[in-house]
Amino acid sequence: MTKYAHALRIGGVALLALGLFGASCKKKTDPGEAALAGSANAAAADDGKKQSIQNIGSDTMVNLAQAWAEEYAKVVPNVSVEVSGGGSGVGIAALINGTASVANASRRLEPEESEKAKKASGKEPKEFMVGYDGLAIYVNKQNPIEEIAIEDLAEIYKEGGKFNKWSDVGVKSIPGAKSDEIIRVSRQNNSGTYQYFREAVVGKKNDYKAGSLDMNGSKEVVELVARTPGAIGYSGLGYATPDVKIVRVAKKKGESAVVPSITTVLDKSYPISRPLFMYTPGEPGPAVHKYLEWILSDAGQKIVEKTGYVPLSKK
Repeated sequence: MTKYAHALRIGGVALLALGLFGASCKKKTDPGEAALAGSANAAAADDGKKQSIQNIGSDTMVNLAQAWAEEYAKVVPNVSVEVSGGGSGVGIAALINGTASVANASRRLEPEESEKAKKASGKEPKEFMVGYDGLAIYVNKQNPIEEIAIEDLAEIYKEGGKFNKWSDVGVKSIPGAKSDEIIRVSRQNNSGTYQYFREAVVGKKNDYKAGSLDMNGSKEVVELVARTPGAIGYSGLGYATPDVKIVRVAKKKGESAVVPSITTVLDKSYPISRPLFMYTPGEPGPAVHKYLEWILSDAGQKIVEKTGYVPLSKK
């Protein structure tokens, strides 16, 4: 089996190469699985007791997390993974207050968040990279724009930015639009996507321009853009639908604009991409450990790709 570059780490010590993790995708009574997962994991899988994993956080990741949970229920029926979204901030808060077995985040924990979690539980949060996302720029299908540079996106979204009309970026008219106004669709500030877009596009020292339509979830961003001819928004690649257009993005004006894809995210030619994380409050227990093994296996990574995200790179 192909090995993944990012091995699961517990307590900072690398576990077995991910090529060996495929055994954890077999039936729970498989003796090979028990040998690879260790006696604690084998006991967790085979003791017959129903166990629940509370998986909370990133709205970008919620569809992926749900797909993982549904497939894992077929692999280990006595473990129920309960998924809820709300944003990376919600997941991290749940990690800190002890209500999440696993927190999903489309950004890394801030040092102060990690310190709060450690203070609350006495344990250092453990980070697991589980895939990548190309943060797509969406416009309405009627919009003729095909590409945009990062600096132009910044002028649209940042406070004091000079682009407020589509004509400012060379779009003469949009069929169905009531005016030339750029309708900015964004996320709420507890979103990891909101924070990442600010860092990568708006600028760490800049605030967002007032007057945007701030959505609770990634899906809502795409849906609003789909029904609003003059809108532009940013959301996870996994939320793409035939009802919207994905705009190619250039790092700088004059450079080639790139569409987000598995290839362009992994080779870093797409300029707005980021890793996706899962965090546990200290070293994960047997059931969570086994679940993370499975997520990082070929079976789990195939679901990443199937749901529109980018799996971890292979060697």
